[in-house]
Amino acid sequence: MADYTDIEVEIEDPVGVLRINRPEKLNAFTYHTLAEIQRGVDELVADRRVVGIVITGTGRAFSAGLDSQALVDVTAAEASQPGSRSAAPGPQIPGLFTNLLAVPKPVVAAVNGVAAGGGFVLAAKCDVRIAAAGASFTTVFMKRGLIGEHGMTWLLPRLVGPGRAMDLMMTSKRIDAAEAQRIGLVEYVCEEGEDVVERAKAYIRDISGSIAPLAFAETKSLMYAHMGADYERAFREADVVQWKAVGRPDATEGARSLIEKRAPNFERLG
Repeated sequence: MADYTDIEVEIEDPVGVLRINRPEKLNAFTYHTLAEIQRGVDELVADRRVVGIVITGTGRAFSAGLDSQALVDVTAAEASQPGSRSAAPGPQIPGLFTNLLAVPKPVVAAVNGVAAGGGFVLAAKCDVRIAAAGASFTTVFMKRGLIGEHGMTWLLPRLVGPGRAMDLMMTSKRIDAAEAQRIGLVEYVCEEGEDVVERAKAYIRDISGSIAPLAFAETKSLMYAHMGADYERAFREADVVQWKAVGRPDATEGARSLIEKRAPNFERLG
């Protein structure tokens, strides 16, 4: 394991856990924190023991977003040199945590407390969100004079619908876990007193017994790529990938496990 100061990374085969560890700052991000999160995710993606990744926070917050001093610094820098920090054209898609959409393994947010601003973005860009009973969510951008940042104008309407996304953006209201589940932002809510990280670990352990890692990686890639595509393009691209998958050893193993009435044993990714 690499040495980290702002996060913790642990592996319990088949689960990799990345825990933001700045509880005294409600797990707010500095640029150093963001770099460590990137390194931690890369480490878990590379490890063949890890079928799925859980991201959570230490203490009473998932993450309060960008650290207040970092926010002051970035707004002051942009005010003094307008446009200097805008994204230049290139192959890398801009936005915090956009890399998670390309991670070839399941990424589950275990939202243990408040997810605000950049913390909201982090949760939204995970594949599945499991919330503690006391968790809460707020976009907060409008309160800071900011737009719906880091791709939220694209992603949030796809998660909760345009009207609800607009409402969350306009009001910056804080919603609890039950409301987040009702509108489709969260897939699962823990019972009162239930440990959200253990629930997320159990989710990964459960799917690891049946998921074909390479097939999942390709399915995830297609799902995000096709969110804005017309059906003809989506169907044609999926068909090409589908027939490649049919000819792979994983498909053979899946068929044999069905006939032999046993759990499949798929090749892991690393």
